[in-house]
Amino acid sequence: MLFACSWNTQTQAMRRRDTSWATLPYLIDGPHKITQSNAILRYLGRKHNLCGETEEEKIRVDILENQAMDVSNELARVCYSPDFEKLKGEYLEQLPGMMKLFSQFLGKQTWFVGEKITFVDFLAYDILDLHRIFEPKCLDAFPNLKNFVARFEGLKKISAYMKSSRFLPTSLYTKVATWGNK
Repeated sequence: MLFACSWNTQTQAMRRRDTSWATLPYLIDGPHKITQSNAILRYLGRKHNLCGETEEEKIRVDILENQAMDVSNELARVCYSPDFEKLKGEYLEQLPGMMKLFSQFLGKQTWFVGEKITFVDFLAYDILDLHRIFEPKCLDAFPNLKNFVARFEGLKKISAYMKSSRFLPTSLYTKVATWGNK
């Protein structure tokens, strides 16, 4: 996963900075104090013109952002459940259909919204990466998704980050999760 955080002394410092919410992750960019990962991604997307240009592209951004959150929340529900083994089987049965929808949405485009990367490509990568950790073969039937993941990981700055000491293997969920907590 590209995005990871943990509770530490920085959270306490964040609280002292009079932010609205003392949650992780957070970003302080000049006068702007932003919490919540999607708010940060959306802010950075606007700042760097990564939110789509046409109305159609902006609609696709909105759709994928919300779909990614729905899928992320559903997997988290399974992974935090005491009935994980039962729910895992049900989830795995639905997984090919879920990946098919992502595949259809991407189609033959380079990125999910078109030929220019947007902030939701980061969300899509995160979801696809999480699922290939959960079920390593889940992308095998979808060459366009596998190509998307390879293309994303091949971006110069992403590749450099993933090879750096700053990119740390981390647990996917907190310690109370049944799966992905180590």
